[in-house]
Amino acid sequence: MTYQKKTGLGRGLSALLDDTELVQQGHKSLGNEVGGLNHIHPILLTQIEVNPYQPRTEFDAEALQDLSDSIKLQGLIQPITVRKNGMQFELISGERRFRASQIAGLDEIPAYVRLADDRHMLELAIVENLQREDLDPIEMAYSCKRMMDELGLTQEEVASRLG
Repeated sequence: MTYQKKTGLGRGLSALLDDTELVQQGHKSLGNEVGGLNHIHPILLTQIEVNPYQPRTEFDAEALQDLSDSIKLQGLIQPITVRKNGMQFELISGERRFRASQIAGLDEIPAYVRLADDRHMLELAIVENLQREDLDPIEMAYSCKRMMDELGLTQEEVASRLG
C-alpha cells in the first residue's frame, strides 16, 4: 500500500518547522531505511512508541472508541507523524489516531516520517494538540512551562510559537 503526501492551501505544521535544515546537516539516512523522508509510509503499530513530550494527559475513552469505529469503516484519513529512533519510531503527532487504530485492530498505520530533535518534538506535540483539540488549562500551562524550562524560551517566544 502506497501513500502520497497531500498538498493543499493550508500551511499546517510544515509552516512551523522545515526538515530541510536538518537534512542538510547530514541526517539524510535516518529516513532512507523506510523509503525516505517527506513521504508517507505504512508502519507497523508495534514499531511505534508514544511521544514522551505529549502534553495531553487525558484521552477520552468514548471519543477514542468513536474514532476507532470511524477508522474501521473509513480507514485512517490523516497519517500520523513520526521520527525514526533506532529500529522503532516515536510519535510526533497523532496519538489519538494511533490509539484509536490500536483499538480498531489495525496492524499498520500511514505515517509521515520526518526528522525532529527533542525540541521539535515538544513544539510539534503542543501545536498539533492546539490545532486539533484544545488542551485543558492545566495541560496548556504545563506545556508552556516545559517549553520555557526545557527549550530555554521566554514567555514571549512561547506565545509567538504557539500563535
